[in-house]
Amino acid sequence: MSLSEVAFRNRARGSLICEPVPTARLGFEYHAHIQGLARQAAAGMKNDKSITSPTVLLQVTDPHLHAAADSKMRGVNTYDTLLAVLGHAQQDERWPPAAIVATGDLVQDESRGGYERFKSCFDELGLPIYCIPGNHDDPELMHALLAEQPFQVGGEAVLGAWQLVLLSTFVRGEDAGAVGAEQLSALDSYLARNTERPTMICMHHQPVAMGSAWLDGVGLTDADEFLSVIERHGHVRAVVWGHVHQALDEQRGDVRFLSTPSTCAQFLPKKNFFALDDKPPGCRWIVLHADGSIDTTVDWLQT
Repeated sequence: MSLSEVAFRNRARGSLICEPVPTARLGFEYHAHIQGLARQAAAGMKNDKSITSPTVLLQVTDPHLHAAADSKMRGVNTYDTLLAVLGHAQQDERWPPAAIVATGDLVQDESRGGYERFKSCFDELGLPIYCIPGNHDDPELMHALLAEQPFQVGGEAVLGAWQLVLLSTFVRGEDAGAVGAEQLSALDSYLARNTERPTMICMHHQPVAMGSAWLDGVGLTDADEFLSVIERHGHVRAVVWGHVHQALDEQRGDVRFLSTPSTCAQFLPKKNFFALDDKPPGCRWIVLHADGSIDTTVDWLQT
């Protein structure tokens, strides 16, 4: 069973496990097609430029939106900063990307209005928007409200020479996260069957230590098990996440580990106790090359 077919609840944890929305997946395929990035048939298309050309992605994370447009979190109007980050990205020479990846904590107040506000920010961009839940999200509302193109929640996607896997690390009632035994097994099986493309895994919680005691206490609780799975599959070349409100770029063997700043406020790195940084909102550009290599930069909103 592929990850796109995993649609079950782990009732013990109360979490939604990697449950993509079928109509959203059709939406991805439509938008990918019109950009020359549709899934290619296995035979006769080896020389297609969408396979050999670099694939550009924009990662945004942790916007923490609210139902009300004027709501603030830690003094920051998170709706305004998300719009500012997207506006800044659209002025970049790399725009438009092949897709946008939104790695969780889309909404702070778990409200229907918050997800409708998120939709309104991305609906008209004409791009696939790949989403996963964070610890502040309501996965059921996400699936209900982001069920149509251009959105996809969870599952996997093929973009050019690469494949993306969108993992849920949501655990109901907890700030920390976990992939879970069933989803780890599904991931292992999927990677074993799909070896022909370099792979990027997207998640919310950090699978590696950030060097902050308080933040590492709310990271991925089954990080060792997750890392053990991806170490068995040499075509995994990148793992990207949000949650930590700061940038990290670390190479471990053939795998690039990347965290990305929030589109609102940032956390001060390497602190034992919670503290805010004075860095501005940010996002990450990721360029995926057909040979499995990666170029990436973090863009900070100039204030």
